[in-house]
Amino acid sequence: MSWLAATTLRRAGRRSRDVQGEPAGVTRMLEAGRREATIRLVSRLSRFSIFPRNSKYPLSLMSPASKYDRVSNIPSCHSTTMHSKIKTHIFLTGATGYIGGSVLTRLLSHPLSDTFHTTVLVRESEKATQFRKMGIQAVVGTYSDLELLKQLASKADLVIACVDADDLSAANAILEGLKERHEQTGQVPSLIHTSGTGVLIDDARGMYASDTVYNDLNISQLESIPSTQPHRNVDLAIVEADTEGYVKTYIILPPTIYGRATGPLVDAGLQNPRSQQIPQLVDVAVSRSRAGYFGKGANIWSNVHIADLATLYTLLLELIIPHEPTERARSEEPAPSRPRTPVILDHSLFTHGAHGFYFAENGEHTLLSVAEAIGQAMFDAGRATDPEPSPFSADEVQKYFNGVTKFLDSNSRCKADRAKKLGWKPKKTTKELYSSIKQELKSSIS
Repeated sequence: MSWLAATTLRRAGRRSRDVQGEPAGVTRMLEAGRREATIRLVSRLSRFSIFPRNSKYPLSLMSPASKYDRVSNIPSCHSTTMHSKIKTHIFLTGATGYIGGSVLTRLLSHPLSDTFHTTVLVRESEKATQFRKMGIQAVVGTYSDLELLKQLASKADLVIACVDADDLSAANAILEGLKERHEQTGQVPSLIHTSGTGVLIDDARGMYASDTVYNDLNISQLESIPSTQPHRNVDLAIVEADTEGYVKTYIILPPTIYGRATGPLVDAGLQNPRSQQIPQLVDVAVSRSRAGYFGKGANIWSNVHIADLATLYTLLLELIIPHEPTERARSEEPAPSRPRTPVILDHSLFTHGAHGFYFAENGEHTLLSVAEAIGQAMFDAGRATDPEPSPFSADEVQKYFNGVTKFLDSNSRCKADRAKKLGWKPKKTTKELYSSIKQELKSSIS
């Protein structure tokens, strides 16, 4: 990174830290200014091309702002010299979400980023404009605009779907677009679909811990999952499309995801930085002034940190996209901090279709242990008089959860053996999950 870029980003970082000590009203004004400054900074520096490919904000993020809204205006390729290197057209959904935004951030900082032509779908035209100011191609639309989904998918070599794991209509529209892509080009495009280990849940209601642990290398065990389970009908439709031969499908199944998302999209106010399960439990605990759990809190879920989860998407991307490992070696830029080609421990495990299920976990927890950590954090912060959690009453289940608790009071245990044997190396463990609760509490009460 050049001296000017590094200095500017360090100053932006100091301004970000200074915000923490200000009164709430001043903090909100400073944060709003910081988001706008981030966008202006990225846009301004892009004109001087001072970021090398392996910097925090790579060339793909710095490309000139686009001037299109709908898919019909998307060019088939870029016109600049840099864009002549583009090999892969990627369509990503959920760019403003917790998972999708984290994956997009990884794509933007990837060593191969200048070979990607990435399109994102966003609901709000204002956010689309912000993405374009940052050099990211954005199309305005929703997941219910099925024809638009089909058109965008038909122009992609790779679709990364990070929105609704239960929206069968949207999944079918994407598959139809990928089928059209295959018919037009003769090539077989790929789909990385985000499902979830909600597909594994039981009816424990917090009363017991299950001994059943699903393994993504045990195909017969995976095939035994009933079609009535959450997400399962979408997963099966995707596998069927792979069987028909016009697309290669890879399904990632995250369990409980924890940790704050970080990066330029969060800094610019474009991405949701919070997860769902643990933040929901923290928010409810703040409302009732005491941490809580269901039944006995004995049920167990596997977990993964958001940063580790994002690296699994890039690992699969690197295995899917053809590229020359020695390409950078022939260039004038320095080598990246990690190799272009991932180290694969067992090539036979990189599979798609019926065998292409990839759990993403690096530990597990009981819901009681999470409630205890929330209770202690609240007690330490002066938000509760008793650190011990208590079971939710039937009235509280209706009041705080609308009676829907199946993703909080069930068991969902898995092992990510396939991903780890492919070279995925998650760093965060359950210890970090408990540590993250203090930050979630700060977010909840701020």
